[in-house]
Amino acid sequence: MCLVSFFNSAYLGTPPWDIGRPQGEFVKLEETNRILGDVLDVGCGTGENALYLAGRGHKVLGVDSAELAIKKAKQKARERGIAAEFRARDALRLGDLGRRFDTVIDCGFFHTLSNGGRVIFEQNLASVLRNGGRYFMLAFSDEEPDWGGPRRVTKREIRDTFSAGWQVESIKKARFEDHSHGDGGKAWMSAIRRI
Repeated sequence: MCLVSFFNSAYLGTPPWDIGRPQGEFVKLEETNRILGDVLDVGCGTGENALYLAGRGHKVLGVDSAELAIKKAKQKARERGIAAEFRARDALRLGDLGRRFDTVIDCGFFHTLSNGGRVIFEQNLASVLRNGGRYFMLAFSDEEPDWGGPRRVTKREIRDTFSAGWQVESIKKARFEDHSHGDGGKAWMSAIRRI
């Protein structure tokens, strides 16, 4: 099964990563004024992070390849009266958006990518993030036990992917909240600036 089909079918129910609220790591970033300006949420799922940031005054676009997730995100936005935009879009074709952003957030997208997909994603990300803008990525770390699921990401892989034209400002231990782990899965929260 291809990833798009897998994710779309996951949203027929409630997948483990769809926790019904924004991830705490992104709430912390917003509360400490790290998230600035116009925001792109890559792999937004049903939109909780995007909706939270739009509710805090950011102009937000959420993209996800799972059309069912986007449908649910749009419904949440209507029900909550929040002006966030959502589009079904391949995150490996971000350049097609024809827009630039000050901040890009990624909650669990990067760790789904193959090595080749990471290269394509980095190039597309560079095309939509303004110089000086930041990419905040929450991804399962290599310290998370192998119970299946997505790939685990090492600090070295993050640094290697974002070496040219980027400054990796920090890679910190974090928790990826989901319904499978009581206290969240072990993750890295990376802050990466476009230079």
